[in-house]
Amino acid sequence: MVNLKEKPFYLKEEEIKWVEDTIAGMSLDEKTGQLFTLLKAAPGVNEEAIKASVEKYHQGGHRWQGGNKADAWKQNMLFQKYSKVPVFIAANCDEGGNGCFPEGTFVATAAEAGAAASADTAYYMGYVAAKEASAIGVNWLFNPVADIFMNWRNTIVNTRSFGSDADKVIENIRAYIRGVKAANPNMACTCKHFPGDGVDELDPHLALAQNTLSPKEWEETFGRVYQTMIDEGLETIMTGQIALPKMSRKLRPGIKGRDIMPASLAPELLTDLLREKMGFNGVIISDASHMIGMAAVMKREDAVPRCFAAGCDMFLFANDIEEDMAYFKAGLEKGIVTEERFSDALHRIIGMKAHLKLYRDDIRFTDKKYLEEWVGTKEHHSYTVKAADEGITLVKDTDGILPISTNERKRALLVYVQSTPNSKAYSGDPVRGVITEELEAAGFQVDQSPNYYDLEVHNGVSQMNFIKMLNCGSRESFKQKYDVVFLFINVRGYAQENVVRIRWSCNHSCEMPWYVEEVPTVAVSLNYTNHLIDIPQVHTYVNAYGENRENIRAAIEKICGKSEFKGNANETVFCGREDTRY
Repeated sequence: MVNLKEKPFYLKEEEIKWVEDTIAGMSLDEKTGQLFTLLKAAPGVNEEAIKASVEKYHQGGHRWQGGNKADAWKQNMLFQKYSKVPVFIAANCDEGGNGCFPEGTFVATAAEAGAAASADTAYYMGYVAAKEASAIGVNWLFNPVADIFMNWRNTIVNTRSFGSDADKVIENIRAYIRGVKAANPNMACTCKHFPGDGVDELDPHLALAQNTLSPKEWEETFGRVYQTMIDEGLETIMTGQIALPKMSRKLRPGIKGRDIMPASLAPELLTDLLREKMGFNGVIISDASHMIGMAAVMKREDAVPRCFAAGCDMFLFANDIEEDMAYFKAGLEKGIVTEERFSDALHRIIGMKAHLKLYRDDIRFTDKKYLEEWVGTKEHHSYTVKAADEGITLVKDTDGILPISTNERKRALLVYVQSTPNSKAYSGDPVRGVITEELEAAGFQVDQSPNYYDLEVHNGVSQMNFIKMLNCGSRESFKQKYDVVFLFINVRGYAQENVVRIRWSCNHSCEMPWYVEEVPTVAVSLNYTNHLIDIPQVHTYVNAYGENRENIRAAIEKICGKSEFKGNANETVFCGREDTRY
């Protein structure tokens, strides 16, 4: 039986009565629906469709995606309006309010916050995330990320982690949560992705990832992060589609390799370790159930009930809603999920809603006026500027070319490398335009390097495009034409390939860094921190952490000596190699 008087619920008697009365008044279908956090699939806001969905499935949570702030607010208010029981409205706000809607404020990536000397950036990330998310009725953040970035090859965690050191991660998680609670004390926070990503290089969206640490190593790192936050009253934990094989073998001696499951399906990790040993009493929610790290390890009819039997209270997303809910009820009938486990999950879910005061209409519903008062404010943007100043990192400048004066090195070539795009998206990429504008504002005369996609847009499909991209011209003429090269890298990936690296627009491209020994070259990453693995020859390298104008401007100002670099790099940026340091 769940004790709702204890942390993280701290419920009073009248609130516990509301929980018990709410559960007692539910049908089996309504109780089942409470276990699911669903995703609205159709674009736009359709009141009748939302009403029909809520009345049919009774979902306990809703994870909003897509649309502008006005549509998001309207949609979420409709979910609350038609739900018999208040609904969790969740959002991913890793970087600030931009996780909710396009008008939201990007403050910083976790890597940027971790590079700063203090945890102030993490605090502002949490504050802005909660403030702007609250404007559309969000009451549950799937943040902060508690992963530790141990493997430089891991690009799904790279900028989402506060760092490679457990103490640094703890410090910033605490600050993020403090920021959330300062903005909205009735918003739940989530640490993810238990038992911890960042050790191997696989993306759990694509494969079952593994945290290969020994039990002792895990307890001293990821375990310490989670235990600290549990002790301090963390409300919810999201399980990763990540296995912890050495711990599973310790807790289940003789377990076969094929039976080692991701945490979402592993009772030894959720019940034995997280609940019993670590004492976590809050809500456990699975990560997205369509991720291959979960979806490909067993039949879904088995995985749905076994997720709850393992210890999850809520199931994130559905494949076919009716089918998944039927799978759960079949598991209940077969005894895979016990009545006690079902009751505990319900009490934690409804208990958390009571903890957030969602039984009060003034908290459950949000006035539309806050869309203007709380979103994209000057105050919030000031935190973005501050974060850039504190976090942007000079990783190396081994030839000592910085600062660069436009009086001495005015003529610049801009090489811009983006994640593999289609031709139209690449040619019209707004980030490249911002970079050019900011370089020119700093006093540089800028030419843009050609790329294959531009040529294809302008010239059509032609073998001559490839031939032009092979032509670097004479070295002497290049040196006479340019004083400096800026190589800006804007590369990221998501659920498409496990390890995302620099990819030039065509093979043997003139974009490739043949120029680094000819004229001073400055490489600037606008996202991932580990690009030195692909461009170790570059002697000056900056991690700027964001493709927004504030970060681009701050990086250029620091390169030109108008402000100092304050961020600190950790060892992962050198990718385990010696030549990346030269």
